[in-house]
Amino acid sequence: MRSSFGAAALFRLTAAAAACAMPVEAGAACLRGINLAGAEFGEGRGIYGKDYIYPSAGTIAYFAGKGFNAVRLPFKWERLQPRLGRGFDKAERARLTETVRALRDAGMTVILDPHDYARYGGQPIGSAAVPDSAFADFWRRLAADYRDDGGVQFGLMNEPHDVPATQWLASANAAIAAIRETGAKNLVLVPGTAWTGAHSWEERDGGANGTVMLGISDPADNHAYEVHQYLDTDFSGKAGACERADDAVKALERFTDWLKRNGKRGFLGEFGGSAEPACLDGLARMTALVGSQSTVWTGWTYWAAGDWWPAGEPLNIQPAEGRDRPQLAALAAGGPLPAGAAACPSLP
Repeated sequence: MRSSFGAAALFRLTAAAAACAMPVEAGAACLRGINLAGAEFGEGRGIYGKDYIYPSAGTIAYFAGKGFNAVRLPFKWERLQPRLGRGFDKAERARLTETVRALRDAGMTVILDPHDYARYGGQPIGSAAVPDSAFADFWRRLAADYRDDGGVQFGLMNEPHDVPATQWLASANAAIAAIRETGAKNLVLVPGTAWTGAHSWEERDGGANGTVMLGISDPADNHAYEVHQYLDTDFSGKAGACERADDAVKALERFTDWLKRNGKRGFLGEFGGSAEPACLDGLARMTALVGSQSTVWTGWTYWAAGDWWPAGEPLNIQPAEGRDRPQLAALAAGGPLPAGAAACPSLP
């Protein structure tokens, strides 16, 4: 697997990085982050340290040192709240709290990400087994823990799928209402259904996200729509090759147009590619696009890194044997790293 750009890709990356080195205005798309996976690993509740793990101090220090200013933090709903409608597991709540504190102490915005695909124990949100009221209860409890820290953002749910958009809209609105009832004014990131793909945002899948999700009701009017976009053949992120990099960039362009037409904000919660030249070029163009459209994008978080990723995982940018991954240079095209608080005046 090659790890260097072709000449054309290198030219585009250099030009994009130079353009993004200009001063960042207030409201800029300045979250440049990483998904630190591990706490969502394993099945069921699992055993901490055996089946799943939160990011280590070393991993946090590495990415903070590279200038990443945000972390999307995946975890399992079932582990934090083993019984619907009941209190959080004390040990798991403490692990989450300690990790958020460590990330905030490192100067990073934290995006809480219940990584459950609009499911709890395999049952879909909005079903008799997992009613919207249970989802609202979960978010009411979680929001109460972090309502005093504007540097913590609430990602409602990772990649809802096989749920009609109309049902997911009702579930999302129930959760947002519960969040706001706690007094929390934190930014809420709202995904669509159909895996919240940017490429399918305006296509019909139980009702188009681009139409139905405009029905989001947020009393605090502080939310953004989260989309994911990979570059491989089926846009799943499962392959190392990036045959559809051009299509991925076009998907983000279309979604950007949707945001502008509707007066909304967006966030690119997941995207990623291997060290192949086509992937590096695609990543550079995607981050440059988001960085150049600061009036509607709040930023991005790359998928993924984390202490337990295999070194050979193509999309993994956890350092290998103390060496940076080639993808880091491509990501910098969306704005220079480091990206500290001075570059993000509109964010806590």
